[in-house]
Amino acid sequence: MASVRRRGTTATALLTLVLAATACGPVADRGAHELRVGYDSLDGTLPVWPPRGSLAGDAAATRAVTEAVRAWRSPIDDRAHLPSSGILFSGEVDGTRLALVAADVPGEGASWLLQLTGDGGRYTVTRASEYSDPGYLAYADVLPVQLADGRRYLASGRVERLLGPDGRALVLSDGLSRRVRVPACAAVPVTATLRATESLPRGRAAERLLDLGTATAEPRYPLVRDETGSGRRALDGLDTCVLADERGPFGSLPRRIGDRDAPRSAPESWPMEKVSVRAIGEMALGGGDPGDLEQLTWETDAGTMTAVVYRPADGGTPVVSPADRSNPLQTYVLPVPGQPLVVLTWRGTRDASLSVPPGTPRLVDRPGLAVVPMPAARQTFSLAGAEKTYYRSVGGR
Repeated sequence: MASVRRRGTTATALLTLVLAATACGPVADRGAHELRVGYDSLDGTLPVWPPRGSLAGDAAATRAVTEAVRAWRSPIDDRAHLPSSGILFSGEVDGTRLALVAADVPGEGASWLLQLTGDGGRYTVTRASEYSDPGYLAYADVLPVQLADGRRYLASGRVERLLGPDGRALVLSDGLSRRVRVPACAAVPVTATLRATESLPRGRAAERLLDLGTATAEPRYPLVRDETGSGRRALDGLDTCVLADERGPFGSLPRRIGDRDAPRSAPESWPMEKVSVRAIGEMALGGGDPGDLEQLTWETDAGTMTAVVYRPADGGTPVVSPADRSNPLQTYVLPVPGQPLVVLTWRGTRDASLSVPPGTPRLVDRPGLAVVPMPAARQTFSLAGAEKTYYRSVGGR
């Protein structure tokens, strides 16, 4: 059987090959309409997600979990494809039956992590988190679990050691960590050490992730890849609940699936990886000391997104804009209390020239950055380059 490699298109393509090879491993042995226990993803000969939990071998529990997943529907009423989904954990945790399922939802091109709770002989989906990279859950190494007592993590077979936000090693029992102290609305690091495998001959000392906080509302997936550690620096001091708001950077661009709006799905602006920040200038408001203007950048399945952050000089609450897709001329509405602003940024040569509507005062005017008051009516700004002019409109309704 082919092995699943890590990251991106290659991993997803190989995963598809693994799932299609129905004569391999446990696929050939299970019933046609029953979830597999564990997942048929391999790294060389190492199962990435072997069967886990005290009920992994309990046929009645597997049937009950399968029935609950079969009855589940996504926010746009799509269902899980059982042959390419799997039970990653099935057991008792602090006296409660818990099952975690990696659910493939082909109509949405997404992976869903379903968390189920058992009561008697029945299971119910109690949490459902969407990851917009198809197949991600099959080759990920750390998955979030939210129970009544707080956050836990489920680690893959590749994980040799898992460090919590405080930098201390977490005790794993059958792949599941004990309770981890994670704040509700702040980003904290989680780091895995991966053993040597076929895809990682030298292993990996630091597989970095950011947990965006326990208040992350489903179906938003709370773990973000942070390979370089730039995301930890970028989100330092920021309230992730504000970032996730429908007017904040991470929550402001709703998803469309095909020709349908999907307001209950994870937003298109929800981050997947590569969160970073760069300083773009300073801005003084109301005669006070100048605060810092920063540009956040991150990757989603819909491409690169950006936003601006204003950090007041007095250490007050930062102000963030909604997301803007990556454009030659970026426009951001910055909701400063009592004085909403438009921030315009661009990168280019000295030949680039920004034009603003007549009579518009420039509160900040420097190469690559302009700040103007929020217009009452819709107005158009333009950036003239050597070969092309770019137009963006802001204001009004």
